[in-house]
Amino acid sequence: MTDEINSRRAFLAAGALGGLGVTAALAAARPAAAQEAGGDTLQAIIARGELRIGVAPGEPWFFKDQRSGEWHGLGWGLGVALAKELGIKATPVETTWGNAIAAMQADQFDVMFTMDATPQRALAADFPVQPMFFYAQGVLLKDGVQVVTWDEMNKPEFKIGVVLGTSPDRDLTVRLPNATIERFPSIDELGAAFVSGRMDGVSLFHPALVMLQARVKRGTVILPTPVRDSSSSAAVPRKADKTWRDWLGVALGYFYTTGQTQAIFEEFLVYRGIDPKSTPPIMRELWEKA
Repeated sequence: MTDEINSRRAFLAAGALGGLGVTAALAAARPAAAQEAGGDTLQAIIARGELRIGVAPGEPWFFKDQRSGEWHGLGWGLGVALAKELGIKATPVETTWGNAIAAMQADQFDVMFTMDATPQRALAADFPVQPMFFYAQGVLLKDGVQVVTWDEMNKPEFKIGVVLGTSPDRDLTVRLPNATIERFPSIDELGAAFVSGRMDGVSLFHPALVMLQARVKRGTVILPTPVRDSSSSAAVPRKADKTWRDWLGVALGYFYTTGQTQAIFEEFLVYRGIDPKSTPPIMRELWEKA
């Protein structure tokens, strides 16, 4: 894994060097962009000089250090890296997962990272074609609970918790119609319910689930069968001009294939005191090697 991380950092350095000319060109074009920008498109973002990023508490995607007030996490780290490519600053705009699409429609921010593209969301927001990363849906089981399939959970006496408005929420609503599903506004409240013993299990995608287990120091993480894997994405406001969406897709694809997205994820794990080797990668191509 160390060699892989070093390789990814080398990719990052190469990408940064290759982007210097582009960044300089963008900076030179900024006055003209300010005159021509007619909406919240890529030109308007560059003209404004800041990338407004929707942030909602939920590790490892977004984490706010309460002492410094600074944001960390995969979503925030990738946003900062992309803002750097554009030669502008990254600005956090706090929201919630359930209200993020509405807040974006109200022009409160330009992008919300780690938001899955679903048919329902696609009616209200745009999503790049290129995926941001991949993950699998898992369950953190209470000590003593032994199940291995989704079907074994699909009964009224099985209580499972999810974060309201997330992809696991929507998936479990369909997958476990007979289970008792409880929904919580945030991962912190979900974790508190699990610690109190109210839940037989809680469901999140595997990176967030590993973070929760590390925090509560109990339970067993499983990937119930059949395994449900998914690609994550980034939501942007729906505009007639698709240049912002399309540029973002190219950038996300480049960061993923060169290993930069995985490196940002691993750097956050280290920041939180977690060994990256203990967590399955977010690059699907590396799952067999994990």
